Amino acid sequence: MAASASVLSLSFLFLISFGLVGLSHAASECSAPTPLIDIPIFPTDIDLLQFALNLEHMEADWFLYGALGYGLDAVAPELVMGGPPPIGATKANLDNVTSAIMAEFGYQEVGHLRAIKSTVGGFPRPVIDLSGKHFAKIFDDAFGFHLDPPFDPYLNSVNYLLASYVIPYVGLVGYVGANPNINVIRTLLYERANEVVQPYKNLTVAEFTAKVSELRNKLASCGVKDEGLLVPVSWGAENKTNSNVLSANVNSVAYKRTPAEILRIVYGTGDEGTPGGFLPKGGDGAIARGLLKFA
Repeated sequence: MAASASVLSLSFLFLISFGLVGLSHAASECSAPTPLIDIPIFPTDIDLLQFALNLEHMEADWFLYGALGYGLDAVAPELVMGGPPPIGATKANLDNVTSAIMAEFGYQEVGHLRAIKSTVGGFPRPVIDLSGKHFAKIFDDAFGFHLDPPFDPYLNSVNYLLASYVIPYVGLVGYVGANPNINVIRTLLYERANEVVQPYKNLTVAEFTAKVSELRNKLASCGVKDEGLLVPVSWGAENKTNSNVLSANVNSVAYKRTPAEILRIVYGTGDEGTPGGFLPKGGDGAIARGLLKFA
C-alpha cells in the first residue's frame, strides 16, 4: 500500500475548498454564488476517501451514543445504508461540558460521512464493536495486565475521554493529520494529566495515554508515531518541554499513518489482513478489502 495518508488529507480539503463535496451553496444577496469548477477525482483518491468511511462510522456512533444515547440510525439513517447497529454502544455518564463537546463531534462526523458519500459514494456501515468489554481488553493489553475492575469507557467523563483517545485519534491521524478534534481531546485529558483514574490507585491519566500510545506504536510496527500527554524533554517541542498536548515529531510536524498501519491498530491484531477489534469483520472499501487475507 504505497499511497500516502497525506494524499487523503489534501484531497478531502481540496474538494471542500472547491465546493465539490456535496455541499449546497444557497443564493445570497450578500455574496456571489460559488462557481462550479470541474476538477477530476483520481481513482486512488476515491479509494482513500472511502477508506476513511470505516473510521468515520466508528467515530460518529461513538460520539453520538456517548453524548446522546443514540446513534446514526436516529440522526441520519440514510447514511447507514442498511449496515448493522454498533455492538455495545450506549450513553456515557458525562458532565455537561464534555457531553456538549462530544455531541458536537458526533454531528461533525455525520457531516463528514455525508460529504464523502455524496461525492464518491460509499458502503453500508460495517460491523463495529464499541462494547465496554472491548475497551477493557484494549487497556489490559496496553498495561500488560488485567485492570480490576475492568475498564468501563462509559462510567464517567474521564474514562470516556480516555476511550476517546483510543478511537478518534487512530482514525484522524491517518485521515486529516492535525484535525482539531484530536487537539481538543488531548487538551481535556492534559488538564487531568496527574489525576488518578479511579479506582486504579496510582495509575494516572497521563500513564493511561502513554500506555495506549505505546500499544498503538507496537501494533502499527512503523516506529514511534504516537506519544502520550507527557514525554521526556528530549522528545518535547524544541527539546524544551515535557508537555505534549500536540503529539508531533522532532520538528513539531504531525505524524501520519498509512491505511495499513491504521488497520493494524483498529483491528487490534497488528496485521492489516486479520480483522478484529473495532471492526471484527474487517473494514470495507477497495483498500481495506484488498488488504484482507480472505474476502
